[in-house]
Amino acid sequence: MKIVLSGIRPTGNLHLGNYYGAMVNFLKMQEDKENNCFFFIADLHSMTTHSDPKLLQENVRNILATYLACGLDPEKATLYIQSDMDDISKLYYLLATLSPVADLNKVVTFKEKSQQNPDNVNAALFTYPVLMASDILAFNADFVPVGKDQKQHLEFTCHTASRFNQRYGVNYFKEPTPFIAKDQALVKIPGLDGSGKMGKSEGNCIYLIDEPKAIEKKVKGALTDNGPEGVNTPKPEYIENLFTILKVVSTPDVVAHYDNLWKTGEQKWYGNLKKQLAEDIITVTTPIRERINDIKNDDAYLRKVTQLGAEKARAVTSKTLADVREIMGLNYFK
Repeated sequence: MKIVLSGIRPTGNLHLGNYYGAMVNFLKMQEDKENNCFFFIADLHSMTTHSDPKLLQENVRNILATYLACGLDPEKATLYIQSDMDDISKLYYLLATLSPVADLNKVVTFKEKSQQNPDNVNAALFTYPVLMASDILAFNADFVPVGKDQKQHLEFTCHTASRFNQRYGVNYFKEPTPFIAKDQALVKIPGLDGSGKMGKSEGNCIYLIDEPKAIEKKVKGALTDNGPEGVNTPKPEYIENLFTILKVVSTPDVVAHYDNLWKTGEQKWYGNLKKQLAEDIITVTTPIRERINDIKNDDAYLRKVTQLGAEKARAVTSKTLADVREIMGLNYFK
């Protein structure tokens, strides 16, 4: 079986972009009998932003409940919380001894986040690629689902695996392969503000837990214009964004209807488009929202899921850590 691993940082509720950009693929991979899937909540990674402890606990609970509400099955995939895995933290230190500062300095996201938060440039933020490599190599994962903008992070992991193997003259770690869905372009959900992708920090999201009234308000406020300027004119990006969302939540005939209105240069139909879009988003999110609200308050069930996940994950990571210690010579007097 091929080992598949991916995680999400608990920095807020998951949104429509997370669902179509990640969760839908997670569900497909979970059902593939050739895959052994590990999906985790990357709470240690989120701590680089010094999050409030109470908010962190709430976010972890919400993400786990959302994983389950969307259909991830703890009997089919392993669901765990990153900080429950002491083996990964120990591997993190060992791999850090093989990670050149020059390579870490090249990581684009470190530079971006340092500029965004100049008062919080901490060591964990600088070395987070090492922790991510540990997340992946602890399971010797074959595939890591990533977006095209995250390939540099995975390349660091591959370099770490190669460097370890060369340093110690072994062929122990595999170099993981990025799993990028063939239809990745179709599942990159844009924001409602007309620019970029949907993001929790951008304020342009529709959350899976949003109530219908909130969804209607957000969609109604999406950026539009006065309509097409003529027949078969190109759609501006902010209009194309609405059609991108429409394509994933609505039926093909609905998409074709509004696309035809645009192509023929019709005016004054944006109100109907937004109403239809809101209704179809609500149809998708309502059952998920209801399950999230049922699950997130069930402490016994959430505890059972995370304990089961940690046990299944440790069965893999404990062997990896023992092997790495042996290879690196940390096996005194045995």
